[in-house]
Amino acid sequence: MEFRCRLKTESTLNKKDTNQIQLFIEEQSTIDTASLPSSLGTPSMPKQSDWRKDKCNISLLLFLYLLQGIPLGMAASIPLIIQTYGTSWSQQAIFSFAFWPFSLKLLWAPIVDALYIKRYGRRKTWLIPVQYLIGLVMIILSYHINDILLTTQASINNQPHIYFLTSIFFGLSFLAATQDICVDGWALSMLSRENVGWASICNSVGQTAGYFLGNVVFLAFESKDFANSYIRQPLNMELQSTGLITLPGFLLFWGIIFLISTTLVALLKHEIDENYDPNEPHFGLTETYKVLLKVFRLSSVQSIALILLTAKIGFAATDAMTGLELIERGVARDSLALLAIPLVPLQIILPFLISKYMTGRKPLNVYIKSYPFRLILGIIMAIFVYYTPTFQNYNKTFPWYYYTLAIIIYGIHQIFVYNMFVSQMAFFAQVSDPKIGGTYMTLLNTLSNLGTNWISTTALYAADYLTWKTCSLGGSQCETENEEKTCRILGGVCHPSIDPYYIEITICITAGIIWLLWKYQTIIRLQCLPITAWQIRSNRRKSHILAEDDESSFLITA
Repeated sequence: MEFRCRLKTESTLNKKDTNQIQLFIEEQSTIDTASLPSSLGTPSMPKQSDWRKDKCNISLLLFLYLLQGIPLGMAASIPLIIQTYGTSWSQQAIFSFAFWPFSLKLLWAPIVDALYIKRYGRRKTWLIPVQYLIGLVMIILSYHINDILLTTQASINNQPHIYFLTSIFFGLSFLAATQDICVDGWALSMLSRENVGWASICNSVGQTAGYFLGNVVFLAFESKDFANSYIRQPLNMELQSTGLITLPGFLLFWGIIFLISTTLVALLKHEIDENYDPNEPHFGLTETYKVLLKVFRLSSVQSIALILLTAKIGFAATDAMTGLELIERGVARDSLALLAIPLVPLQIILPFLISKYMTGRKPLNVYIKSYPFRLILGIIMAIFVYYTPTFQNYNKTFPWYYYTLAIIIYGIHQIFVYNMFVSQMAFFAQVSDPKIGGTYMTLLNTLSNLGTNWISTTALYAADYLTWKTCSLGGSQCETENEEKTCRILGGVCHPSIDPYYIEITICITAGIIWLLWKYQTIIRLQCLPITAWQIRSNRRKSHILAEDDESSFLITA
């Protein structure tokens, strides 16, 4: 199907508006364009660059981004761990708030940029104390994490314990997000002008590696089954009741690494801006917030904001609940984590393969075409979850062909996820006002990530209210805590008579179909707008951006 649109010519625009648009503000280096570690853009590298000139700086950036991914990967491991304790859906929803800081960091990024100690360095003023705090929190947590998890397991219906666990990892994610702001800004000033393209590569590779270590590697080596089956037994080692590593040991190790590496950076790395230009204008704290407000007042931005905040409603149950449902049906959490390994090459190659379809004027055509296929994949994944118990062997394991089928389904799902992500990023890059490119891109990314987080959290919360449980002995109800306790005392188990996962899959996919019919034409029209519809008016002086009233002449209707 070919999408067509009628473009307004420049003559239909206010000539004064067109003539006033000047490209005079370079992209701000302090506010990054990536909001979530898993949302990695296609890195680009200058054609003429000598990376050897900056090899030490590139190595440092890779390591700093790797450190950043460790606490994020560990935070992503916690839902899988507590799910084995019988955590309720509402408690999973509470913990999902731990992932919100990366979606909200635009709120305090200007503060990190504007407030610093000049003699110490713009980036090191924040980077050093933040990394020290991450290291100290991880070390202290290593001595108490088992007690916290045991308390959570023993009092799984006691909300304060989940709140406490969420608060800890929310704090770690907040510190990691702040460190990301610092490193992104430092990367653009640390590297020479010809090698600045390496910043996105360092971000992608380092952050992904750190997340992989903190999530997949940790879950695999923490599992006694994985260690005994694939390491100890082949090496004729004595089988153990624990994995090769423990959660406290992993936290302690990386906490120490944070402290040592931060000390070395503080003492040995001096902050020098390789790209300093005294004539280049920079916004202060108040000015940056004023510019963001002006951008958000554009009717075109308000229209895309509504789309970004609601688009993922059709995928909420699939994305937020499928992995947890598989654990409920007997799939080991380390096996679930290891499924990500074959998908890593696919995730790296996909953006490059589909980028050639994003170079035209209408990159969101790919987004629209991929949307219904992703909805269909949600149905297929629900069917796969439903039949998972039938694949299970007598010893509670699963055959190799089950995991092969899982990888195929997840792989196809990733294709459509990346189709939508890359087309969305291409559209962001196309419409972002170059006068405030960094701020503009970060605003759009923030809206996109908020659209993911609030819908996922809501889906997890709603699942508890859609759950009806009965006791395996006699079929009595398990609606209250006392009824569940009575069932356990009698030796029974409370099973959901109606699984909320399938209810939410049905609701979400139906809502997704309605959303596509509702916003289809709006997306087409947004692509057809002239670029001036996305720009704030300015004269050559920076103050004019902040002082003038926005008089947008473009009205987008739903």
